[in-house]
Amino acid sequence: MTEPMRLAKRLAEMLPCSRREAEQYIEGGWVSVDGVVVEEPQFRVQDQAVALSPDASLLALAPVTLLLNKPAGVDACDAAARFLKIASRWPDDRSGIRPLKKHFSTSDLVTPLATAASGLIVFTGDWRVARKLREDARLLEHEVIVQIGGAIKPGGLDRLNRTDHGFTFEGARLSPAKVSWQSEGRLRFALKGEVPGQIAYFCESVGLKVEAMKRLRVGRVSLSQLASGQWRYLLQQERF
Repeated sequence: MTEPMRLAKRLAEMLPCSRREAEQYIEGGWVSVDGVVVEEPQFRVQDQAVALSPDASLLALAPVTLLLNKPAGVDACDAAARFLKIASRWPDDRSGIRPLKKHFSTSDLVTPLATAASGLIVFTGDWRVARKLREDARLLEHEVIVQIGGAIKPGGLDRLNRTDHGFTFEGARLSPAKVSWQSEGRLRFALKGEVPGQIAYFCESVGLKVEAMKRLRVGRVSLSQLASGQWRYLLQQERF
């Protein structure tokens, strides 16, 4: 019986190839141990059968963007650890991307959302997407459905929709919003440069209290049919 060794070392000896190349194969999901894909180069093997996929490539992994439907009551920063797992992938994901653990570990949250709110949040390892969502944050429209309580003040809806509404929050003048009734007890907000706490402030200013919020869209990318706690890959043709 041989002594246990790192999978990367075993693969490097098998092929042969450099240790770094072996790690790239493993992290790319191209290596199996006894028929099960293993993505950790430090995984210890002994007498198991180690195999490299015939489709294996050393090309750098393309960066990906992940869309998650965050449940209410979950901190957005904690959502990755809780929900970005292969088992939580939306069954109808049409991206054709092979899910890899590295996709989860190298993706950063770029669209914060209040803990009490639910809906669309975005994680990405693509610097172009990250720059778009951060640098153009004040230009991207967010669509949010708000469950409200209380009675709106006379003229309150008109004031919320005015471009010169005069609302300031934390010392800054707030951008105009498009607000409409979606149904009884539910308002639809479409606003650019959303600031955490802004919607609750808007509602309180006209006599309403926020009971629940759900973000449906960021820019041109929507939550669509993504179920709570599930995620999918951003499609190649989708643009924020």
